[in-house]
Amino acid sequence: MIFKYTARKHKRNKNYQVWTHENRAVEIFSNKFIEQKIDYIHNNPVVSGIVVNAADYLYSSARNYADLEGVLDVIQVNRRWKTY
Repeated sequence: MIFKYTARKHKRNKNYQVWTHENRAVEIFSNKFIEQKIDYIHNNPVVSGIVVNAADYLYSSARNYADLEGVLDVIQVNRRWKTY
């Protein structure tokens, strides 16, 4: 019901809306900025309570950065792994 209700707010949707349309492109202007975005993405499953550690989420590139086998092929940005 929630997805159906949300779809009525946007004329682009016919039946349901799962993702928000409020995203916007942002220029990557520094290594620190890209690291912040990678950390944010890696921490989403942790914040959601799906896993305790980012690298524990099977479909996350955090696994690749932690030198663990991952499901996805990832081209890593040259950076060191952070322990959370």
